[in-house]
Amino acid sequence: MDQENLLALASEQSAKPGIALQRLDAIDLLRGIVMVVMALDHTRGFFSEAISFSATDLTKTNAALFLTRWITHFCAPVFVFLAGTGAFLSTYRGKTQRELSRFLLTRGLWLIVLEQTVVRCLGWEYNFDYHFMHTNVLWAIGWAMVVLSGLVFLPLRFITGFGIVMIAGHNLLDKLRPESLGAFGWLWKVLHIETIIEWRTGFTFEFKYPLIPWIGVLAVGYGFGTLMLRERQERRKLLFWLGSALTLLFVVLRATNLYGDPSPWTPQASKLFTVFSFINCTKYPPSLLYLLMTLGPAFIVLALLDRDWGKVVKPLLVFGRVPLFYYVLHLFLIHLLAVIFSVVRYGHLDKSLFENPPFPSTPKDFGYGLPVVYGVTMLVVMLLYPACRWFAALKKQRKDAWLSYL
Repeated sequence: MDQENLLALASEQSAKPGIALQRLDAIDLLRGIVMVVMALDHTRGFFSEAISFSATDLTKTNAALFLTRWITHFCAPVFVFLAGTGAFLSTYRGKTQRELSRFLLTRGLWLIVLEQTVVRCLGWEYNFDYHFMHTNVLWAIGWAMVVLSGLVFLPLRFITGFGIVMIAGHNLLDKLRPESLGAFGWLWKVLHIETIIEWRTGFTFEFKYPLIPWIGVLAVGYGFGTLMLRERQERRKLLFWLGSALTLLFVVLRATNLYGDPSPWTPQASKLFTVFSFINCTKYPPSLLYLLMTLGPAFIVLALLDRDWGKVVKPLLVFGRVPLFYYVLHLFLIHLLAVIFSVVRYGHLDKSLFENPPFPSTPKDFGYGLPVVYGVTMLVVMLLYPACRWFAALKKQRKDAWLSYL
């Protein structure tokens, strides 16, 4: 079935009472869970006493800290993947291919601008100093949407295949160095290497989210939308078996250290840390094994969530329906709470909370243990809920075009 027929099917199915609501609830619920876990990760970044080293550094971390960081690895892949699925399912609102393409292009560019303005200045750093800039997940989603805006005119199987090839094959390019590409070396850094580029004297740009293979993740997520057109029972079975197959593939490839991640696992001093080494895959850029490890289990969870839950999951559904609004607001709130905690603890504003880049002069006694991190995360989620519920209701009541960009 070609893409035009699938889009027609989507419009036809959307007319059936309740079918779109049932289908989207599972996706929104999974996305809502991811948003809460994302808040944990960013709260840890602003509040953790272990901020001076990576939480996945097996020579310095502990089990609780490692797992707190590792569970958040699911956030970016699921967030990007479901953004692609959401783009396909937007046909439920009657978008044509041309309208969808225009929306993806404009929203993608909007996300890029939003991240380098409001999110960077009022979320991450609390300053307007542009000597140091960096990329995060909105940068990756934005550029991926720009690419997808052109791909949507192609057959759906091509779009999906393009994404799969990018995800599965990009680690073959790990040994390709920018220096070998001459004048185009900077472009390879933007596409596939976590690096910092000085684009002008005194002005640097950290590319923490290289675009490959995030573009592929969004493209596969777009193709995945067709699976969500199937009846619930069939869909749940397919989700479960697909997730199980991807998870098993991860285990096999990781066990052999054959392919899929530039950092092989190694035996550690304890069995537990050996397991940690096994699941400690490369995120920047996301390796094939990193994506198999996260998206495989995510599909299984999606299959389990795809049922009627009633009002018990309403808060998570609310977060999942306004992901960008939540994302921007939660960064600002976490940073604000960090400032408040700093004043209470030190009696003055800690300048590291306003520096660019953030935290270069963090005091040695800065930060709190994980109980405080988890407590602040719960506080953030509770404080965000009323605002997110209001905005979700606003989007439901009104169909203004600008609301689709938030």
